[in-house]
Amino acid sequence: MDSGETTTKLSVPRMDCPSCAGKVENALDRLAGVSTYETQPTTGKVAVTYDVTSVEETDVVTAIESAGYDVTDTTSEGTTGGDAADSNDSIWTSSRALKTWISGGFLALGLLFEFFLTAQNAAVGMIFGSELLVADLLFLIGVAVGGQEILRNGYYSARNLNLDIDFLMSIAILGALIASLAFGEALYFEAATLAFLFSVAELLERSSMDQARNSLQELMDLSPNEATVKRDTGASETPRADGEAVDDGEETVLVEDVSVGDVVVVRPGEKIPMDGDVIDGESAVNQAPITGESVPVDKTTDDEVYAGTINEEGYLEIQVTSEAADNTLSRIVEMVEDAQSNKTEREQFVERFSAWYTPVVVAFAVLVTLGSPFVLGTAWSTAVVYGLTLLVLACPCAFVISTPVSVVSGITSAADNGVLIKGGNHLEAMGAVDVVAFDKTGTLTKGELTVTDIVPLHGNSEEDVLRCARGLEARSEHPIGEAIVAEAGSADVTEREIDDFEAITGKGVRAELDGTPHFAGKPGLFDDLGFDLSHVHTTTDGGVVTRTTRRLCEQNNCLDLLEETVPELQSEGKTVVLVGTEDEIEGVVAVADEVRPAAKRTIARLHELGVERTVMLTGDNDRTARAIADEVSVDEHRAELLPDEKVEVIEKLVEEHDGVAMVGDGINDAPALATATVGVAMGAAGTDTALETADIALMGDDLAKLPYLYELANDANAVIRQNIVGSLLVKAGLAVAVPFGYVPIWLAVLAGDAGMTVGVTGNAMRLSRIRPDTATDTVE
Repeated sequence: MDSGETTTKLSVPRMDCPSCAGKVENALDRLAGVSTYETQPTTGKVAVTYDVTSVEETDVVTAIESAGYDVTDTTSEGTTGGDAADSNDSIWTSSRALKTWISGGFLALGLLFEFFLTAQNAAVGMIFGSELLVADLLFLIGVAVGGQEILRNGYYSARNLNLDIDFLMSIAILGALIASLAFGEALYFEAATLAFLFSVAELLERSSMDQARNSLQELMDLSPNEATVKRDTGASETPRADGEAVDDGEETVLVEDVSVGDVVVVRPGEKIPMDGDVIDGESAVNQAPITGESVPVDKTTDDEVYAGTINEEGYLEIQVTSEAADNTLSRIVEMVEDAQSNKTEREQFVERFSAWYTPVVVAFAVLVTLGSPFVLGTAWSTAVVYGLTLLVLACPCAFVISTPVSVVSGITSAADNGVLIKGGNHLEAMGAVDVVAFDKTGTLTKGELTVTDIVPLHGNSEEDVLRCARGLEARSEHPIGEAIVAEAGSADVTEREIDDFEAITGKGVRAELDGTPHFAGKPGLFDDLGFDLSHVHTTTDGGVVTRTTRRLCEQNNCLDLLEETVPELQSEGKTVVLVGTEDEIEGVVAVADEVRPAAKRTIARLHELGVERTVMLTGDNDRTARAIADEVSVDEHRAELLPDEKVEVIEKLVEEHDGVAMVGDGINDAPALATATVGVAMGAAGTDTALETADIALMGDDLAKLPYLYELANDANAVIRQNIVGSLLVKAGLAVAVPFGYVPIWLAVLAGDAGMTVGVTGNAMRLSRIRPDTATDTVE
């Protein structure tokens, strides 16, 4: 963006259809100084980038209002603003709805006089000496009431040179009235029917669109509008519910007024208003709105929390780390809104197709009107009705909206379940993936070392071995040592007195425990101490682990157990740590980066859903990689890869297959994520880099969301296909049948316009029913 440009987002709630957006776009095209704009009818938003030296924000608002739409909110520099309150009012109680029902009442009365009160029907004509009937008068009143909004919108369409449904319906209504005067055959009923049924269609369409918008509005409503900020006023302290004292200097302010570094107070049952770090208190926090996790997560001092999550039970004081406009929830909402700008291939096709569809059908309408009396022998009044009916079918509203409404439904449903999809093109691409490649560390595994096995020897217990290992590793900064200390802490193992600690580089550690020298480290360390452990070393030959058995040391009868244990643990990809003295090996501790519990089921479920091939990519050694690959059942693995080598593997997979997804942590795997057809980042909540790097982000650290994502994308593609094909076939079938008299004008309105619009919207909303824990049946 140039230094003289700014971007403003505007809420235009009544811009809820493609033709509405077209009028706004044409109005903005005529405003000098506007460089780019983006209309989002499915969310009622318009983003406009303009030169501040020649255009003011009020000019942009005026241009949009000149297209016939009110602007209810503006927010500069791309931040998200909420809709005005009146945009959330029910469409069924609006002034347009009231006019529609009145119009329908007059239409019903007209029909009553037309078919049942025939004697009274001619009363007006007798009074005024004309052929005007009571029914005709009632129909005209119905047109006057119900057609106001239609003709108003048609005026704005003509003013903005937009050949849309409003303009076509206005022509159809006026055409029916003019034809009544020109041919002497009353078409007032047709005009009244058009006015009433199209108004009903508009109400149905807006109501359906409101349903699609509600899922995004629910995201926006997750974060509270106010926060309780703790102020250091020096006021007296009052006891908290749990008995502890707190400063009663608290102030409730709007979240926009909370600054980074402020401390906010969140009590049980309240929503957390801002991203931040816990500085006091502990509680279980429901993070489902952000990460999709079904189980509350325990939070204590120094833990990170997100705006929009719910404090379940305890008192928390949180130091704010980002402003309201920059917190995780705000970024998610903004990315979901902006996702519409990345159009799918089908959406681009629909836009190209619709550009010539309307002119062709309008030309066909003119041809039918002029040609029917000569070719089919119809009366001119009937031919006009045929032409007006085709005008109703000329606007491809349902066809145009079929893709974006499906995309919005899919993306907002995913966001509600902790999956952020940054564009409809990525949703479409994910549904066409044939291969899924996984990073190992942090993706298929937890990304942190943990103790997996403790094997005691020489009469020691597991607790004895762990207590000894903890004493030796307590002062070590190596990740393996930290894992052992953490395991001992969770097992509540008592500490031993430590003296003369020494780190033996590349092999292990040494220290005196209660006055006796002890060692912990690789088998090679104990080789140096005089233990013959050559028989427990392992080699790999063609992927088969073999053992080399050597003479055992007679004084160490534990080695017959080690001969089986150590190679077995190593073959499972685990790191073996021996613990003992110069004279005795007391036990074995195995440490590994544990496989995620959901990893194996995730791989199996992806295969069930249609993924042809799964690949694991890692920079780890082949032995560890093979063990993990076997455990989770991926089809193949590639080990000892540098970042650029991962990219080469992805490039080759992309050449061989139609679609390749790469799943990684979003930071270390950034090049591979960018190279794949779809990049999926794990555990992206609160991580700016991950949110920016990947096409799709799993907000929680939950690999089980991947099958849900794949199924949602597949179903979204199926819904889009159904909507496009269905709307086209219905429109085409009705258009072909019109010249033969099979399609009355009311059927064209209800089936061709209102029916299909409601149908495609309702079909798209089915995507919101798919959930990670119930994703079993496909839409197709």
